[in-house]
Amino acid sequence: MAKIMLIVPYAKYYLNFYWDLIESLVQDGHSVTAVAPDTGVESALASIGVRFIQTPIKNTGLNPFYDIRSVFYLTRILRSERPDIICCYSIKPILYGSLAARITRSKRLYVTVTGLGYLFTGRTWKQRLLLPFVTTFYRFAFQHCEGAFFENPDDLRLFKQLGLIKQDNTTIINGSGVNLDKFTMKATRPAQAEVPLTFILIARMIKDKGIYEYVEAARILKTKYPDVHMCLLGPFDSNPSSINKSQVTKWMEEGAVSYLGEAVDVRPYLRNSNIFVLPSYREGTPKSTLEAMAMGLPIITTDVPGCRETVIQGFNGLIVPVKNGGALAAAMERFILNPQMAEVMGANSRELAASKYDVRKVIGQVRGTIQI
Repeated sequence: MAKIMLIVPYAKYYLNFYWDLIESLVQDGHSVTAVAPDTGVESALASIGVRFIQTPIKNTGLNPFYDIRSVFYLTRILRSERPDIICCYSIKPILYGSLAARITRSKRLYVTVTGLGYLFTGRTWKQRLLLPFVTTFYRFAFQHCEGAFFENPDDLRLFKQLGLIKQDNTTIINGSGVNLDKFTMKATRPAQAEVPLTFILIARMIKDKGIYEYVEAARILKTKYPDVHMCLLGPFDSNPSSINKSQVTKWMEEGAVSYLGEAVDVRPYLRNSNIFVLPSYREGTPKSTLEAMAMGLPIITTDVPGCRETVIQGFNGLIVPVKNGGALAAAMERFILNPQMAEVMGANSRELAASKYDVRKVIGQVRGTIQI
């Protein structure tokens, strides 16, 4: 049996994204250690036999002193724990983890690019300044890893175009998958003409999730359909493109959207909704979309990497141009005018989730590649 160490940017990733993977590894007798910069998951992980180690990782910006400190602590952890396999998820764990693995001469390093994030979605002076440094570190990381996972073909293609990857040890996976036993399709959901529809967007409160476009679409639709519900659910964030609470409060006061706060379990909110909307600027594979699909909601999303893969146009939802609130409103209006369309496409969403995004299939692919 192997000693496996996972490194993620936020501790809640273990509960939201990788719980099923970790559980399958433990059940098969592997020793799993989970590393993250914050806390709050220790009891849950301990309940299935997983050790947790906290280490400093700052997930936004580049601070040379803090970055060196992070690499130092990870190096110390690797020397102490001596894992057989190291799995790093997201940009900072990949950059720091690969350096620490190189310093400690750890042999089996696997990285997962879960999306390209803030630096790759805009053109501000800060993004242009930081991007060369990040791509240099990425190039180093991929030179010293045994395998790399990507969540969509566009991200892999871009990394090859930038010369960050030369070897052929890359694998495309369908995100982290979705647990079809946990996220089940509701038997009935109101979708009659006399019952106002509920649209929901579940995401961190950051600009890059397309929240401004969602609010713009809500304003357009509210003038014609004042009873339609436009909901927002998700935490506030420290991301450079974050949206502050006062802005969300203003949107609520004008009646554009209803902010539902943050939820550990999103299933009750999905059960009470009719259509899931994610007008994101770029994703790896959005977990929130997969969960909505598994629960039988049709999807409205954008024609960008990571999002376009989750929708077959006209089958389980609609794809709209990115950063276009008017086009988003038009797509949403189609469901308002024909609410039965939501039921048909919702059933198709569940079908697609089962055939393409079943977490058991994703875990099988990951474990087969790593050979554990």
